[in-house]
Amino acid sequence: MKRRNFLKQSVFASGMTLIPSFLKGMEFLSPDQLSGYKNVIIIQLSGGNDGLNTIIPISNDIYHRLRPEIAKKQSETLKITDHLAFNNRLKEIKKLYDLGEVSILNNVGYPNPNRSHFRSTDIWQTASNTQEYLHTGWIGRYLDSNCQHPYQALEVDNSLSLALKGNSLNGIAVSNPNQLYQTTREPFFNSLVDHTQKEMLDEDNQGYLYKTMLETYSSASYIHKTSKIYTTTTEYPRNAFAKNLKTIADFIVSGLKTRVYYSALGGFDSHVNQLKSQDRLLSIYSQSIGALVTDLKKNNRFKNTLILTFSEFGRRVKQNASQGTDHGAANTILAIGGGLKKVGVYNELPNLNDLDNNGDIKYTIDFRSIYATILHNWLEVNDQTILNNNFKKLKFV
Repeated sequence: MKRRNFLKQSVFASGMTLIPSFLKGMEFLSPDQLSGYKNVIIIQLSGGNDGLNTIIPISNDIYHRLRPEIAKKQSETLKITDHLAFNNRLKEIKKLYDLGEVSILNNVGYPNPNRSHFRSTDIWQTASNTQEYLHTGWIGRYLDSNCQHPYQALEVDNSLSLALKGNSLNGIAVSNPNQLYQTTREPFFNSLVDHTQKEMLDEDNQGYLYKTMLETYSSASYIHKTSKIYTTTTEYPRNAFAKNLKTIADFIVSGLKTRVYYSALGGFDSHVNQLKSQDRLLSIYSQSIGALVTDLKKNNRFKNTLILTFSEFGRRVKQNASQGTDHGAANTILAIGGGLKKVGVYNELPNLNDLDNNGDIKYTIDFRSIYATILHNWLEVNDQTILNNNFKKLKFV
């Protein structure tokens, strides 16, 4: 049985989602030692967020004509320019924009887009071509080529996304550091760790599983101990997404040696009555991001943090018969941070006069160029090795 298939069937892959690659002593860094230590937070708006009702072409007649019931009115927006506006539920994002801490990247997508949630999510998480099926994620390959510990990429959730799975090193999914630590200290787990012999580590599948247990044990201890250094006093909204962002802030300010964080906010598949559902979710997103940024700024960590928000696809330009929108293609991405090189509206607005054959926005920025930019300019690693190609670098960081 191939190792990746073995892992998929193992309890550690399906339940704990902790697949590190080798055991090493843990190095602790105090927050004062992290000056200049850059990290990135990836936020996925799962379900396909409607970019046109998020960053709105408010003066475009086609937008209003094709969306007679769901187009945002001027009074429901926050002005960016005479032609562009934020959804008025994005008040905290607009404040960051006015401070020069947001870059809006329009028309982001890829050739021959797939409109399936599952397949398009896989494409975004693996950085593959449309017809290419990869079993490793782009963050997982970053871990493989540049990191020593699985905790250098964390997903704050109960399960691990494909994006964080590598060949030899996977990230860790953790929603509660204490619970993770206690789970790895259960008698059964402890007994396995205590009685693991070197010869057990030399066998392929069984050895890999034993090494997984050892590194899970060690990583859980490191995360648990380090995360206790800082507990925020910043007030966060009372919702699950904000709780995840609060956990990320605690990790960053505590000095956890994580370079990439991943989290998601779901529910954006707005086929029916879109206005109400999307507005509610955008409020949750904006208020939670606002609290996170406040927390990071208060602790002098915002300048070294990049927050990237994406969705697996946009929505159809024309509304459907249920006052919603169907699956589309290219979309808007938001980059938020204290170290952006180009802020404001990064590139041209969607051309609603030139849609594809399905009535969708055409892409002008390949999403993998954004990954390449983050890897090369922000994390300072070889993006071509990780992405298996040489994508154009952008200038937002």
